[in-house]
Parts: sequence; structure tokens; C-alpha cells
Amino acid sequence: MSYDAVVLVSFGGPERPEDVMPFLQNVTRGRGVPPERLVEVAEHYQHFGGVSPINQQCRDLLAAVRADFAAHGVDLPIYWGNRNWDPMLADTVTQMRDDGITRALAFVTSAYGGYSSCRQYQEDIAAARAAVGPDAPVIEKLRQFWDHPGFVEPHVDAVRAALGQLDPAKRDTTRLVFTAHSIPNSMAANAGPHGGRYEAQLHETARLVAAAAAPDLAYDLVWQSRSGPPQVPWLEPDINDHLAALAQGGTTGVVVSPIGFVSDHLEVVWDLDTEALETAKQLGLDFVRAGTPGTDPRFVTMVRELVTERTDPDGAQLRRRLGELPMWDTCPTVCCVPTRRP
Repeated sequence: MSYDAVVLVSFGGPERPEDVMPFLQNVTRGRGVPPERLVEVAEHYQHFGGVSPINQQCRDLLAAVRADFAAHGVDLPIYWGNRNWDPMLADTVTQMRDDGITRALAFVTSAYGGYSSCRQYQEDIAAARAAVGPDAPVIEKLRQFWDHPGFVEPHVDAVRAALGQLDPAKRDTTRLVFTAHSIPNSMAANAGPHGGRYEAQLHETARLVAAAAAPDLAYDLVWQSRSGPPQVPWLEPDINDHLAALAQGGTTGVVVSPIGFVSDHLEVVWDLDTEALETAKQLGLDFVRAGTPGTDPRFVTMVRELVTERTDPDGAQLRRRLGELPMWDTCPTVCCVPTRRP
């Protein structure tokens, strides 16, 4: 198949204090999130001057991927559009149409399956194309990459580096804690064509990272950053509750690895580097947060490889994976259909 562009599709984030509340209203529209919760989350952004780090991280990734494409002879322009804030995806698709783009591939900054992490981005793309009209370019989402070496290996090295900051004499009482964004239980149950795909992929990524980084240590997968109505059950345990349980059980130190994220989003720098760190201090736990892929050269190379899988006639043979779960280039239509919009 021939393509004439790539578009980076991401979540988006505010870059001025006055943008924080409108951004959060975009994110939570129709989801029944209490107003007081929006005010609480807005304070997290204001702690960083009203600026989410995600847009700059996208700019950095764009620059790195463009340089990598140029170095390897991939002659495709790369655009960028967001779900929730400028540059909005519909505006980007308009620009693509005006530039004469007819068929593009979308790299989404989410490694996993599930409604919010995959299907909703496909809905965003469809809505943007519909807004642009019949001349909008065809846009096909690249596959999920939870087990690609370019995603797993940077997490492995980050965990190793984090462990190096803890007292080796306490290794027997050190634990790895992997985190990802919590989602409603109903959404988790409907992830993938047969349900449970989001959790299964995260468990596989955690297993791969732990086995390579510290096979002698016990590890857990827990959840962070829940934001829905309190009466709706979400995946548990929360990272802070889990830290308390570990401390009570004799753990002296933790390395927390946010494998649910490709870069240091606000959920990482606030929910982990601020809130979870404070929890650990109160519990007397040594705490080191491992890094995320960001613009690691292996992650940048992965983007090119995912594109090549679709553009090269032998793309299926070029595919690199470390895991064993089923994988497909194009999601089945029955994937991740929510019982109701969360």
C-alpha cells in the first residue's frame, strides 16, 4: 500500500494557565466527572505553571522521528494533531488535505488496546475526517506496540538505572511496581474483541520488562490516575494504596515504572513524582521512579519500523515483537466497544 504522510496523534495538553479548565472540560465532556474533581486536577496543572509537558514531548518526538526518517531515506512528511487541545486533529487533517495528502498512517502515542487508548483515537480520526469533508485524506492507524523492542527495551534500561539508585544491601526487600492509567472496570472488560486486552497487554509488558531488568525481584502491576465518578468501579489497587500494603509487608524500597506511558506526562510527574513519592516518604519507603521512552533512539526507530511494516511489501516479515499475545494491524470492528460512553 502506498502512503504519502504520517500523522502523530496524541492526547494534547494546555500550555497556559487560562487553558487548563477548558482543556479539562474537553477531556471529561459527557463523562459525569464531578466539578470538584476538575478543580482538583486543575491544581495539578497549575503546580507546573498551567503547562502540560505532553505537547513539548510531542514536538521533541516529531523532531527526532523527522531526523530519523531523513537519515534512513523515508520520504514522508510528518504532521501532528491532538484529541483534546491545540493542535486539534481536525485542523491538522485540514492542513493535510490542503497539502495534497491523500493517504496517511497515524502513529498514536499509546501502546495498548482499549477504548481510550486505541478505539477512541480511531473515532477521533474518523470525526476529524468527517469534519474536513469528502476530500479528507484516508488515515490508517498503525498497530499497537506494547511488546515492540523499541518500547520495551527503554523501559528495561530505565528500571535498571532506577535500581542502581537504591541501596544494594536492601535488594532482598526491594520491589518493582509497574503502573498504568486506571480505567473503568466495564471498559477493561470490553477491551479487545474478547475483553481484557488492556490488562493482558500491560501484564505482558510488565513481565517482559521485569524478566530483562531484574529477574530476581518480585513485581506488581497497579493503577494510577483514576478520574471518573466515585460510584463507578475502576481498576485497582491504586499505586498509593499498594505502597502502603508493601510497606506493611516489609518492603523497604520500590522502583516504580510507568509502563502505561510513552513519556513523562502530567500523570507521571504529578501522580508519581509528587503524590506517590510523598506517600512513600510518609511510609518510610525508598522510592525511585523509572524513566519513560520519550525520545530514546530505540523508540524513535520503532516509529519508523511500524511505518515500514505497512509500506514495505515484506512488512509482515519485518515485524519485531517480544510478546506472545495476538496482534493485528487493523483492529476488528468489535474491538473495545463500550457498554456506554465512560
